[in-house]
Amino acid sequence: MDMDSIRERGLVLLGCGKMGSAMLKGWLAGGLPSASVTVLDPKPSDWLQGIEGLRLNADLPDNPALVLIAVKPQMMGDALPRIAALGGGGTLFVSVAAGTPIAAFENAFGADSPIIRAMPNTPAAVGRGITALIGNAKAGEDHMALAERLLSAVGDVVRLDSEAQMDAVTGVSGSGPAYVFHLIEAMAAAGEAEGLDRELALRLARATVSGAGELARLSEDPPSVLRENVTSPNGTTAAALEVLMDENSGLPPLMARAIRAAAARSKELSQ
Repeated sequence: MDMDSIRERGLVLLGCGKMGSAMLKGWLAGGLPSASVTVLDPKPSDWLQGIEGLRLNADLPDNPALVLIAVKPQMMGDALPRIAALGGGGTLFVSVAAGTPIAAFENAFGADSPIIRAMPNTPAAVGRGITALIGNAKAGEDHMALAERLLSAVGDVVRLDSEAQMDAVTGVSGSGPAYVFHLIEAMAAAGEAEGLDRELALRLARATVSGAGELARLSEDPPSVLRENVTSPNGTTAAALEVLMDENSGLPPLMARAIRAAAARSKELSQ
């Protein structure tokens, strides 16, 4: 199975909110014909309705190459029956819905259907996300490679060894953007407390976090080396890091507790 099969047999996108729209934009920009895509969405955006040739809320293809499930978990019960008839054939199912295990899709489509569970994150909206993949027993290398290629339209893609790792992935990268946004908030608030104007503090914090992230992405050095490069002995950064790196009250134990809490909640929601 490859991109040619998607062009010929079609791709069904179930749900086209922020994540679905980000992926669709990436596919179209990558050369996938809009006529090869069928989108099922009860409240299509103006942008979606304006895509020429797109099959919007049309009849499903008889044997699509791939169905990508991008509805919210709470909408899954209503959405899955619309595509259940496609199970058991040559259609690959890929889900980017958080908290829904592969077993739930096997119950809906049959265990003989190739199913891949994916966990993207919100920077996919600007093509800078990262997605973790895991497939069921019927998902072969060709299925995994195709899902990897499609999801690379919105950022990096990694493969997991087992579905059990998905809870930790949720804690690190799935929920992780919120931690970074809160870091920006906290830095800005601290800068304001030290006498900076609110807007200036926010601008400094936002640019610092995004710039440091880009430097970490592009550098061949690990984050520890980048941190050391900024830190002069007995300097200002060292004074701040003494607080942040405290083994009892600093960022490492706090982040460990935060990610453990997110992973635990992910496990609860998947049961």
